[in-house]
Amino acid sequence: MSRVGNKPVEVTGGAKVSLSGRTVEIEGAKGKLSFEHRPEVSVSVDEDGKQLVVKRSNDERTSRELHGLTRAVLANMVEGVTKGYEKKLEIVGVGYLAAIQGDMIQLRVGYANELHRKIPSDLTVTCPDQTHIVIQGCDKQSVGQFAAEIRSLRKPEPYKGKGVRYQGEQVKIKAGKSATK
Repeated sequence: MSRVGNKPVEVTGGAKVSLSGRTVEIEGAKGKLSFEHRPEVSVSVDEDGKQLVVKRSNDERTSRELHGLTRAVLANMVEGVTKGYEKKLEIVGVGYLAAIQGDMIQLRVGYANELHRKIPSDLTVTCPDQTHIVIQGCDKQSVGQFAAEIRSLRKPEPYKGKGVRYQGEQVKIKAGKSATK
């Protein structure tokens, strides 16, 4: 029995839900998201539009797996269109910096050339200063994906800790070579 899947999703913060076939569209102050669920589960809205209920058709393994997954995705969508999601990155290293130019983010992270990445249209990326990047959007997956792509350009290295990391991420620093006599 799925404990997560049986909990109804509370639709709060002025979000509006519409169902058409297997497609669920949720619209709120931060944006609009849509999701097409699998046929093994069904999604319904109560009469006053305040709760989403996910039910599964049978007790097969895939139906049980998709039951909780669908409910979690819908809950993330409601939170995304009402509050939004945010990831913060920090750049550590002498001469390492980031800047926004139009719809591109440019990074200088110790390579011979600057790195340029296109910012997805559904995200808002800002640089409050040269060593911090803030990624905001209503889709949890795309915010996390873009943050991971930026981090992967120069992961924190274990000897000095230089690179791009999530804000608050602890990098375990290894001891270097030690001279022995």
